[in-house]
Amino acid sequence: GSAIREILKYMTRPNMISFGGGNPAASALEENVIADIARDVLLADGKRILQYGATDGYAPYKEAVAGWVKGLGIDCSAQDVLPVTGSTQGIDLLAKALIDPGDVVLVESPTFLGTLQAFKLYQAKLVPVATDEGGIVLSDLERLVCEHHPKMLYVIPTFQNPTGRTLAADRRKPIAEMAEKYGFVVMEDDPYRDLRYAGEALPSIKSYDKAGWVVHMASFSKLISPGLRIGAAIVQEPIRQKMIFGKQANDVHSSNLTQAIVAAYLERGLMGPHVEAICKSYALQMNRMLEHLASFPDTRYTRPQGGLFIWAELPEGIDTLAMMPKAIDRGVAYVPGTHFYCEEGTHRNTLRLNFSNSTLEKIDEGMEILRSVVCEELKQR
Repeated sequence: GSAIREILKYMTRPNMISFGGGNPAASALEENVIADIARDVLLADGKRILQYGATDGYAPYKEAVAGWVKGLGIDCSAQDVLPVTGSTQGIDLLAKALIDPGDVVLVESPTFLGTLQAFKLYQAKLVPVATDEGGIVLSDLERLVCEHHPKMLYVIPTFQNPTGRTLAADRRKPIAEMAEKYGFVVMEDDPYRDLRYAGEALPSIKSYDKAGWVVHMASFSKLISPGLRIGAAIVQEPIRQKMIFGKQANDVHSSNLTQAIVAAYLERGLMGPHVEAICKSYALQMNRMLEHLASFPDTRYTRPQGGLFIWAELPEGIDTLAMMPKAIDRGVAYVPGTHFYCEEGTHRNTLRLNFSNSTLEKIDEGMEILRSVVCEELKQR
């Protein structure tokens, strides 16, 4: 089961302050805009939208996404766009298409725990790749590629979950070139890219892909709505057809209505102004949380330029998994960092904090509570 899903159960408690999930702020969800678009697309193309659709997608959505990803430096056709029910399904479909029991998958250390779970379901052998402030360490990646001959590399290049770090610009092209040289697939999971509060946007790994070894996963969950459950895999043959076969047996096709809504949202030029507005708010929330972390004793933490998460390393000897019930009893939830490593039970002094789903006032209150819990743990050592 998912550690995050277990922690989200505490959200139902009155007055619980959750730094544990990755939800967009309620203010970022444009229910009136989406309602108007839904009505418009149904009146314009309702018979097709309400009928069964093609597994490989609703044509206007595929065309709109192909245009949108050009801003990432990805030059693809609508044919290369495979709608998926959130990028989570895209990850599952790619794993289903490629992984046999015992196949090696290289993953950042740490990385998103939901993807670790997906790979374990297909009985992959997970091998961690060293990371630093610039993301994946290329020398370690090439060493492991030569040693293990992996089927796949999984990477979150921008504002990584859980650390918030970004893969350095000069490491992106070499990863694409290494994939082609050694013959492994790169799964580039990039749902946070547009949530940038400082610095310059970087080209995607996929933009350097010349032979179809990189599969780019895009999602609208963090930008428009997680409830719409729609994303896209940018993928070429023969992998694309394998993913389509898997999707046919999975859900037949992603919702035509949500594809149509997002297509219209993009075509109307709503994405840019919306992202600009939410980024202003998220930047304030992130910086407020960083201000509080500066007062935590002997604590190291990341300072992201965007995204939804901050990663913290508390003093050695503190066990954030054992500490969590104490924090929850005082009304604060977080995710212990050990869950993000494929080596179970390691790095127990780490934790992931989310700021996007809390007001500034709740961040102030919750971080003060969390700091007091940490200080008490230090006194008991």
